[in-house]
Amino acid sequence: MSPLISPHGGRLINRILTGSERLEAIDLAKSLKKITLNSREIADLEMISNGAFSPLQGFVNSKDYESILHSMHLTNGLPWTIPVTLSLPASGKEKINEGDLLAMYGVGDTCLGILDVEEIYPADKAREALQVYKTQDEAHPGVAALLQQGDYYVAGKISLFDRIVHSDLTRYRLDPRETRVLFEQKGWSTIAAFQTRNPVHRAHEYIQKCAMEIVDGLLLHPLVGATKSDDIPADVRMKCYEVILEHYYPKDRVVLSVMPANMRYAGPKEAIMHAIIRKNYGVSHFIVGRDHAGVGNYYGTYDAHYIFREFDPKAIDITPLFFDYTFFCKKCGGMASTKTCPHDKDQHIMLSGTKVRELLKQGIIPPDEFTRPEVAQVLIDSMK
Repeated sequence: MSPLISPHGGRLINRILTGSERLEAIDLAKSLKKITLNSREIADLEMISNGAFSPLQGFVNSKDYESILHSMHLTNGLPWTIPVTLSLPASGKEKINEGDLLAMYGVGDTCLGILDVEEIYPADKAREALQVYKTQDEAHPGVAALLQQGDYYVAGKISLFDRIVHSDLTRYRLDPRETRVLFEQKGWSTIAAFQTRNPVHRAHEYIQKCAMEIVDGLLLHPLVGATKSDDIPADVRMKCYEVILEHYYPKDRVVLSVMPANMRYAGPKEAIMHAIIRKNYGVSHFIVGRDHAGVGNYYGTYDAHYIFREFDPKAIDITPLFFDYTFFCKKCGGMASTKTCPHDKDQHIMLSGTKVRELLKQGIIPPDEFTRPEVAQVLIDSMK
């Protein structure tokens, strides 16, 4: 068996304390100044601490921030497309100095760990919005979240007392070290990952199974951090994945796990980040579909494909698998894509999200050519 792909930067980061070091840090935190993180920052904290954001060991400093916005690379030359930052209001800036240690708090006044402050610097929100999201439109959810943050960023290494605790989906929450061990136990060296924030439908199933033809296994890796309010809740999506895997996939060739990051809806920039993250989880191939991580009409249909051309493939070091728009073709008699089907659109079964939601609300299962009936039933039940 060939070894698994190396983490981004060559080493899987671990910023979770253990033993006496952990106990000493917990005691120290009681006397430190506090900084409170929002939900996105807590999700990023988890991704840094467990190695999913390797090589980051903390929130980025001004040099890396500028380098990411200017060149889509860290100052060490590694590809990186979205700044991972911790915001601070102007009033908080006056109370914190470089070199301070801060106790990081989450929801419910729970101390999560310690931040070693390297630097405090102003956020360039207007430029960040354009460079990351390609727009300054406040209707874009990523831009809206950015503008609501504080006007300064605080950079530095983080140390967590424990893994972030979640009350849901606990058996699916595998960190990169755990997925790597699992892949090795299964004897897999080539793995394709599928990123999703939506229930799996026939088009998804088609491209996943195409990928499975060329690799040892599939990591179905839904994002379960915060998404838009009108996206399907994570627990409902997970039930959809469970039923489709139960009935339509070989059980020994698929791993279902979750990624705790929040959606940023950064389109092509987020496609690169999602690929790098899956590389850290041990994945060798990454499925990039139509309008990956998109929202509204802010990005071109295949911008998430084209952006990979701007990077040295050896630097990203994960194989992207590009898929066009897929559908059921009545003339072909099966699933196809614009790459494989020669027939006119009137032969294609394509339903808008609005139409599907209308059918589900009425308790009507959409055509089998669009979704598996077991998945549709889960969605119908969730709407009652």
